[in-house]
Amino acid sequence: MADVFNEVDEEIRQEHYKKLWKKYGKYVVALAVVVVLGTAGNVGWTEYRTATRESESVRFIAAVNLVESGESGQGAAALAALADDAGAGYRALSRLSQAATLRESGDLSLAVSIYDRLSTDGGVDQHLRDLARLLAAQTLLDLGTASEDVASRLAPLLKDENPWRHSARELRGALALQDGDMETAKREFTTLSDDLTAPPGIRARAAELLAATGHGG
Repeated sequence: MADVFNEVDEEIRQEHYKKLWKKYGKYVVALAVVVVLGTAGNVGWTEYRTATRESESVRFIAAVNLVESGESGQGAAALAALADDAGAGYRALSRLSQAATLRESGDLSLAVSIYDRLSTDGGVDQHLRDLARLLAAQTLLDLGTASEDVASRLAPLLKDENPWRHSARELRGALALQDGDMETAKREFTTLSDDLTAPPGIRARAAELLAATGHGG
C-alpha cells in the first residue's frame, strides 16, 4: 500500500544522484558561502575554507559516480567517509545520498538510522533535517514498522509552516490506510485534494485514492 504514496519517490528517492545534487547543491553551496563570509577573519581563512569546499565537492562527485557506475557498496562507503569529516552542507548531502543508496540496495534499516542521525544533526539546515525525518518515516512505512514509530517522525512536519507538510500528510494518510483507519485516511486525503498550496501530484493522488475507496467527489 505504501508504494502508492510516492511524492518523495518522485522528488528524491528514485531520481539519479546527480539530479539530487542539481536540486540541492546550489542551495547548500550558497549556505556554505554565507557561513564562510560571516565568520572569516582574514583572507587566509577564506582561502582555506574555499579549498576545503572544493575538496569536499570533488569527493562527493566521485562517490556519486561510483554509485551510478554500479559500485554502490564503494560509493556508499565513500559517502559515509565524507559525511564523517565534511562541513554541514556536504555532510547533509552525503548522508542523504548514502541512505538513498542503501534503500536501493534493500538495506532499509541502516538507511533509517542514517536518516535519523541527519535529522538530529544540529549543524545542518533545518529543512534538510526535516527532509531526513520525512524519508525515515517513508522508509519505516515501507518496512511495515509499528505505526507509532512512523507517526512520531511525521508529527513535527505537519505544521502549517513546514515545507514538507504535504508529503508528511500524504504519508500519514498512507499510514492510516495501512492500519485500516479509514476515517483518518479520508480526512487526510480530503484535506490534501482541496489544498491549493499542495503540489499537483499529491492533490491528484489524494483525489484518486478518495475515489478508489468510495469517498470521492
